Amino acid sequence: MRKHKNKIIAGIVITIVLAFVFWYGGDAPGLRGWVPQPKETATVVQNDEPTKEEIKEAEKTISDIPVKEENEPATEGNKPQKQDGTPMTPAEKIAMAEKIAESTQSSAEIKQSNEEYSEEQGMIINEVTGKDQYRTDPVPEGKPVPIEPENAVITDKELTCTLSVRCDTILQNIGWLDSEKVDIVPKDGVIFAEKTVTFYEGESVFNVLVREMKRNKIHMEFENTPIYNSAYIEGIANLYEFDCGELSGWMYKVNDWFPNYGCSRYQLKAGDRIEWVYTCDLGNDVGGHYSARNGN
Repeated sequence: MRKHKNKIIAGIVITIVLAFVFWYGGDAPGLRGWVPQPKETATVVQNDEPTKEEIKEAEKTISDIPVKEENEPATEGNKPQKQDGTPMTPAEKIAMAEKIAESTQSSAEIKQSNEEYSEEQGMIINEVTGKDQYRTDPVPEGKPVPIEPENAVITDKELTCTLSVRCDTILQNIGWLDSEKVDIVPKDGVIFAEKTVTFYEGESVFNVLVREMKRNKIHMEFENTPIYNSAYIEGIANLYEFDCGELSGWMYKVNDWFPNYGCSRYQLKAGDRIEWVYTCDLGNDVGGHYSARNGN
C-alpha cells in the first residue's frame, strides 16, 4: 500500500516538473525577462484641409481668369472673393480651380474636335494660326464649312429657302441711333418680312440677299473684302454699321446659327432659313456672338 502511494507521489512530482519545464522553455514571455506590451493602434486622422501648395496652385489658376476691362477686378488684394464679397476659403478656391480646369479641358477637346471635323470636310486649317487662309476659325462640328465663291458651281436647279431682314434692336436702343435716321426705322422693326424665296443650287446667302433686296427695291450697300474672301454688308434700308452705336452693324444667321465666316462663303441648301438682323451690341442683343467682319 505504501509502495503504491509512493508511486502516485512520484507521478505527481514528475508532472509538476514537466509542466515547469514546458512553461519556462515554451511561450512564457513573462519568464524570459520581458512583459508583452499592448498592441499600438494607429489612428489615421483624415485631414481635409488643403496643403499650402494646393492653395497656391488654385489661386494661380483663378487669377488667370480674364477680366473685362470695364469691370472691377475679380479679386481684392489678390484674394479670390465670392459674389457676396466675402473671401473664399481654401477649399472653395480649390473647388473653383477644379471647375476651371474641367472647363478648359472641355473647351480644348471641343476645339480639337472642330478642327478635325473642318479638315475632314475640306477646310484647310493652318497648324500655326489655327485658322484657314481667310482667318476663319474651325467650324463647329455638324455645321457646314465655307465654300469659296470662286469654287461654287451654280446650276439652273431651283430650290427654296426663307429670308427675313429685321432691325428690332434699334427700337430698343433708339437713343443711340443717328437722329437723322429715326424716321426711316420701321415701327415694327421689320424691313423684309420672312418669306419663301427661290434660289439656284450652289448660290450663297449673299446671292439671295442681293437679288431679293433689288427685286423689292430695298436699298443695300456692300463691299468686297478679299482678306476674308467675302462681301461685307455695310447697310440695308439706309441703316449702316455704327448708326446705332459703335458696336452696331448687320449680322446673318442660318437655321439659328451665326456662321463665323462671310455670307458669300455660305452655300445654301433647300429649306434653309436665312435671317439678317441688326445688332447694337456685337451680337449679344440678337442671341448671337460677335462674328467680326468676316462673319457678315
